[in-house]
Amino acid sequence: MHNLTLQRCLQAILLAGLLLGSATSRAIDFKIATLAPDGTTWMQELRKGAEEIARRTDGRVVFKYYPGGSMGNDRSVLRKIRAGQLHGGMLTAGALSDVYPDAQIYSLPLLFHSYAELDYVRERMDKTIAKGIEAHNFVTFGLSDGGFVYLMSNTPTRRIEDLKGQKVWVPEGDEFARAMFETLGVSSIPLPLTDVLTGLETGLITTVGSSTGGAIALQWHTKVKYATDVPIMYLYGALAVDKKAYARLNSADQATVREVMERIFTGFNRQTRLDDRNAREALRSQGIQYLTMSPDEITRLRAAADRTIESLGKKNTYTPALLKVLRGHLEAYRRQHAAMATPP
Repeated sequence: MHNLTLQRCLQAILLAGLLLGSATSRAIDFKIATLAPDGTTWMQELRKGAEEIARRTDGRVVFKYYPGGSMGNDRSVLRKIRAGQLHGGMLTAGALSDVYPDAQIYSLPLLFHSYAELDYVRERMDKTIAKGIEAHNFVTFGLSDGGFVYLMSNTPTRRIEDLKGQKVWVPEGDEFARAMFETLGVSSIPLPLTDVLTGLETGLITTVGSSTGGAIALQWHTKVKYATDVPIMYLYGALAVDKKAYARLNSADQATVREVMERIFTGFNRQTRLDDRNAREALRSQGIQYLTMSPDEITRLRAAADRTIESLGKKNTYTPALLKVLRGHLEAYRRQHAAMATPP
């Protein structure tokens, strides 16, 4: 009797082990949406990363991508993630701010004067932004550089007054851009990204803000003549994966996913900088005229940006304490480089 009982116990343990082994070996599919068109360098690298992850996890972790905006815009993707239809997406900072308001803090208007300033701050604050996003139920693998935004238009824009009477596009739901133009006394027209080219063609809008690479990829450069060479805003995003879905992975598989994805996003940042330089020259060679603003005009523009940032802070659009930390890093960088520029 005792032997029969022992045998049954051993069978139960063996069956439980087999079931556990089956459960842990079952593939976990991550359905990821992105606006990046299929065939682009981004998608090629993401697919290579997915292949490496599948190989190194013996097929336990599978990334399936839905490129080209096939799952809708960023906010549609967020809704689908929350509904369990998707597990993540390549999201802009503006969309991530719906999850974690401070995710967009680098995009406050005219915050940075150069890439050197930006890199100094990002080196010290990217982990803080990533932790904030993770605290709001998403896991990220590094922020993705989208480049600086410049005003591009059909008429020269060298002064703030030149914007008056222009039909200026702002992305749907972009409170930062809308507030900046409101401070300047300029009317703005919100449109989804997919409607901008048509808007330029029909005259619904005459001025857009875009990175150089974005203007070429989206063909907006074919509808404008001038670019004002002052960085208005910084664009960035991240691959955000639902934290609960990520927690289903064992610790070794999580480490593999993080290693591969962080490497890919580091490469994206390097490539974006290279693409930005190449795109500037491509725009110039295709007849886009770069315009400069006088120092006094830039001072006026930055003063308007400061007023905009202050008003956004009062609306709790970002955490003032975090902006104080960011400005502290900026001031430290500028002091260091002012001292270096001063003759002994």
